[in-house]
Amino acid sequence: MKEELNILIQAQYPLIYLVTSEEERSEQAIDGLAKVKPIRKVFVWTVTHGIVEYGQSKNTTQHNTVSPEAAIEWAIRQRDPNNGSVGTIFVFKDLHPFIDSPPVTRWLRDAITFFKGTNKTIILMSPVQNVPIELEKEVVVLDFPLPSMKELDQVLSRQLEYSKNRRISKDTREKLLKATLGLTKDEAEKVYRKAQVTAGRLTENEVDIVLSEKKQLIKRNGILEYIEEDETIDAVGGLEELKRWLKQRSDAFTERAREYGLPQPKGMLILGIPGCGKSLIAKTTSRLWGLPLLRLDMGRVYDGSMVGRSEANLRNALKTAESISPAILFIDELDKAFAGSAGSGDSDGGTSSRIFGSFLTWMQEKTSPVFVMATANRVERLPGEFLRKGRFDEIFFVDLPNKEERQDIFQIHLTKRRRDIERFDIDQLSKVSDGFSGAEIEQAIIAAMYEAFAQNREFTQLDIIAAIKSTLPLSKTMTEQVTALRDWARQRARPAASSVAEYQRLEF
Repeated sequence: MKEELNILIQAQYPLIYLVTSEEERSEQAIDGLAKVKPIRKVFVWTVTHGIVEYGQSKNTTQHNTVSPEAAIEWAIRQRDPNNGSVGTIFVFKDLHPFIDSPPVTRWLRDAITFFKGTNKTIILMSPVQNVPIELEKEVVVLDFPLPSMKELDQVLSRQLEYSKNRRISKDTREKLLKATLGLTKDEAEKVYRKAQVTAGRLTENEVDIVLSEKKQLIKRNGILEYIEEDETIDAVGGLEELKRWLKQRSDAFTERAREYGLPQPKGMLILGIPGCGKSLIAKTTSRLWGLPLLRLDMGRVYDGSMVGRSEANLRNALKTAESISPAILFIDELDKAFAGSAGSGDSDGGTSSRIFGSFLTWMQEKTSPVFVMATANRVERLPGEFLRKGRFDEIFFVDLPNKEERQDIFQIHLTKRRRDIERFDIDQLSKVSDGFSGAEIEQAIIAAMYEAFAQNREFTQLDIIAAIKSTLPLSKTMTEQVTALRDWARQRARPAASSVAEYQRLEF
């Protein structure tokens, strides 16, 4: 980004909008560029102090430049006594609350006219992007990047000078640095100090303290949700083919994988019948891979309070996910999130279509290690663009559990609730629950426990069978939908169950 900013300044672009919340880092970067020939002076404007030359005391302000209009007029009137050999950069901090004012917009347009062909540039620095329609054709918008590993390493080195353990191992250093990726320089400094105050030293054990700061970052975003899952992937009954695929890629985001020549995984789509473990497999993958799991709530993305707010919400959420990558971005029930995107023009002014298009573009062009994990129940509602080859690394189909998988599911849920499960005939329970999903099996066990609890006794095999017999599973209430989904997935998706996958391989 610094190179791009330097090119724009050298090319005499009159107006640049720099989106950043890190004022100090941004100012230092601009000052560094200003010292490259041809040398430029740097002035900084704030609504509290007016215009001050960079590096000078804030007491030496230019008179009557506190108002934005007066400051822009002052910038226009400045003349270079060296016949243009020394340029000027005017940095306006937080002009966004005033930029929609007609006088400010007009003065900026006047400045653009006066600055053409000169070495004078206005840089609008703000954490909020707000470009009036009058300036859209004239302004260049840049995002100032978060600190790199090299910059964070410098922060860590300075912090270690005040630590009891000035020397740490290479692995510990790498873990501490990776844990702060996605934080600003100030946030990294604060969280290192917090870890130091808490433990008295910086070690590998303090990585969790550093990661807690990332959770705060997600909470502040409001659209993403940081999910912590206690269950491991072994808590998912069956789906051995899907588990094998995930375990194969457990080190896919490491440097070792890059050195081997492997590309970073893009994502996966899990289709299937409701209640068969799609969401649970997504949540437990974060523990398997050791990556943070971020749930994107599409309901929070849509905001009708202002035109363009929904699209901005999505951009900010995706930018946040990228900033703390490598990470898993979990979208549950994708079919509901984008079901109306194809014909949303009449209902919401095309917002859904634009959201859908932005998300597809991001998935296609993203280079950051963000693995998209999406689930869906109704494949016919999904836009065709999602299902084309290359959008996801793989599309898996999760069917109703077979007899052996139902045995695993009963084993898992009974073990969670009782230590002595030998008294249960799991083989019989598996047979009587034919056509049940994993969620329906769990609810049958819970119903049996409530029945026995109300009678002040221990629940038995017969209680579970009675609960199963009194339940009409989804596979019978929605037979047509289940059949249609199976027919679609047979030729278009990879089976999640190992027995079906092996059969298809032999058949092929």
